[in-house]
Formats: sequence, structure tokens, C-alpha cells
Amino acid sequence: MKPHEAIKLFEEKKVRTLWDEEQQIWYISIVDVVEVLTESIDSGAYWRKLKQRLIAEGNETVTNCHSLKMKALDGKMRLTDVADTEQLFRLIQSIPSPKAEPFKLWLAKVASERLDEMSDPELSIDRALKQYLELGYSESWINQRLKSIEIRKELTDEWKRVGVEVGAQFATLTDIITKTWAEKTTKEYKILKGLKKENLRDNMTNTELILNMLAEASTKDISEALSPTSFDESKEIAAQGGNVAKVARAELEAKTGKKVVTSTNAKNILEDKNIGIIKK
Repeated sequence: MKPHEAIKLFEEKKVRTLWDEEQQIWYISIVDVVEVLTESIDSGAYWRKLKQRLIAEGNETVTNCHSLKMKALDGKMRLTDVADTEQLFRLIQSIPSPKAEPFKLWLAKVASERLDEMSDPELSIDRALKQYLELGYSESWINQRLKSIEIRKELTDEWKRVGVEVGAQFATLTDIITKTWAEKTTKEYKILKGLKKENLRDNMTNTELILNMLAEASTKDISEALSPTSFDESKEIAAQGGNVAKVARAELEAKTGKKVVTSTNAKNILEDKNIGIIKK
């Protein structure tokens, strides 16, 4: 199975999903769906109790559900109960919620959109563009963000090619790149911007995004040229790629007299933008 993880939004709430290319099936986190439908403080506990009841009733849908690793709130990959769309439709019937019918419609749309995107990849880019616009981001920032996604994908594909393991090793190399060019680890960078669960790149300024892209693109290019044969060699290359952006950052700061890496995040920018609109 070759799953591709993605976050889908239902009424601005995150729902973790995995696309299985071989089976052409979406697998969706059940606890995320429970949280959406019930707004429970502890969706995990709610699901455990519901699961026990359904198993006692001999519900075959629950019996056929299984677990896959998905990224948890702490950033670690943890086993999570998942269901395909057909199973979810059946499970939703056991959860009293006024959101059940709207969620079913949304679920059907998600399944349909994936098939559309497979036949025309540009559709996935168009949808990402629309989502960022709805959140209030500027078009110039969105263009940079979409490009950063493309560059990140090229880098991770290169890491896979040379044998870097998805998960901890990816995170280590990313930290090395970030620490080198921004002089902060990913965690330190998020703390500076006052972030918790939010995506760091979604809260970078245009300039920060550009330099981060330069660091990741440089790392990818150097790795392709040198073809490392060990994780230690990939770590050295990550530092070299990060250093390319570090040099550019230092030169820019010297010319402008302003720091590139700051506490400014997307939330601040969007709030200031909205205040400006209200004042007008």
C-alpha cells in the first residue's frame, strides 16, 4: 500500500485522510469524524465507547475497520482507527448529529474530487488556491506557498530515492535545513511565531517562504549531484543546502537593516488586514 496523507477541511475543522493508490480508496480518521459530528471534548473516548457498543451488537462495519499510522497533534505518527468512505457512511448512522447529512455530502464530494484530480493534477492546485483565498491570504503569498509545496515534494522525492526514511529522518533533515538558514529549529521557529498546531510554512512571510524554498531546492540539487549513500551524508548535504539560503539571508539583512526571521505570522497579517478593512 502506498498511502498519501492529506488534511481535508469540513467547516474549517481538520479531517485526516490517506489515499491508497493501489486500492483507489480514501481512508479517513474516525476520531476526526466523531469530533466533527459530536463536537466532543474527547472524541477518542466517544469513539471507544461507540466502538464497544457496536461490536457488542455485532456490527460488521466496525469489525472490518482497521488502523493506519497518521500524524497526531504532537507531530508523531500514531496508529489511528480509519474507515473507507463506504464504512463511514454506515458509521455515521450510529452517531446522532445535525451535521450528519451535510457531512455525508462533503464525504461524497471528497471521494469525487480525488478521482478528478488524478485525471487532471491542475485541479488539486486550483483547490488549494481557492482554500487559501477563502482564508484571506494575498495572491502573491499564495503563489509562493504553492511553489513551496512543489519544491518540498521534489526534495522529499529525492530523499526517498537515496533511502532516507519517512518520519524521524525526514524531520531531522528538515530541522538541519531550517536551523542552518534561519538559525532556528522548526520547533524554535514555531515558538517565535506563537504557533502550536499550525503549519509553519502557512505562517511564513513571502521572504521567509522564498528563502526556505531556496534552502530546500538547493538541498535537492546538491543531493542529486552527490547521490549520498548514508543518512549522515544526507545530513551534511542538508546543512550545505541550508547554508545557500543563509548566505542570501545575511546579504539581504545587511542591505535592508531588517531581520528576515521574525515573529510575524499569517494570523497577525490577516488580523491587521481585517482591521484595516473595518476602519475603512
